[in-house]
Amino acid sequence: MIAIFYLVLQVLKLYSYVVIANVIISWLVAFNVLNTSNRFVYAILDFTYRLTEPILNKIRRFLPNLGALDISPIILLLLIWFIEMCMKLYIAPIIFN
Repeated sequence: MIAIFYLVLQVLKLYSYVVIANVIISWLVAFNVLNTSNRFVYAILDFTYRLTEPILNKIRRFLPNLGALDISPIILLLLIWFIEMCMKLYIAPIIFN
């Protein structure tokens, strides 16, 4: 049970890194620092997009339209942080006692 607890924490942390990478890469593409005609850049952007976009779309449904400003990755990162804290505060004492 302890191994599953730590596995879930690591998966949440890894997913938060994927969300951050997706945001940074999309900014670099938007400001023409990276070119999507490069196969490597396109592959990484596509990979992070496929991992993050289903959850981000669900979050965007509840957010008001802010024009070009997209705060859904921030909401997702806060949600991941909240889940991690709840696991550490409420589930960890049950598992480790």
